[in-house]
Amino acid sequence: MRLSFAFAAAGMLALSAVAAAHHSFAVFFDETRDVRIEGVVTSFRFTNPHATIALDVRGADGAVQHWRVETNAPVVLQRRGWRRDSLRAGDVVRIDGWPSRDGRLYMRMRSATGADGRAIGSAPFQTNDN
Repeated sequence: MRLSFAFAAAGMLALSAVAAAHHSFAVFFDETRDVRIEGVVTSFRFTNPHATIALDVRGADGAVQHWRVETNAPVVLQRRGWRRDSLRAGDVVRIDGWPSRDGRLYMRMRSATGADGRAIGSAPFQTNDN
């Protein structure tokens, strides 16, 4: 009896962690505002639940800002033409999207454009895409 209770408790804890990791767009991002940044990619993590891009962006004052960009799940990115190697450290990229609600250097990606001016992937993302 104790063993089955322990397994049930462990399962519930694991599920709560997964649920917390996959958060609502509206809680973290402001869909009424737009943000555009351009910088140098420092990492691209093609992992669940959302792929992420880290990049260094030079601010208006010349100081480097370290931004984090949340994208969709890798399966959604793949349907839109993205691959694990679509971005690499050192690539220059422009990203359009929605800013974080709390003012951090964090955003949700709508679209990405390479230094050559070509779109990365095929279609802009919507606020309700996973």
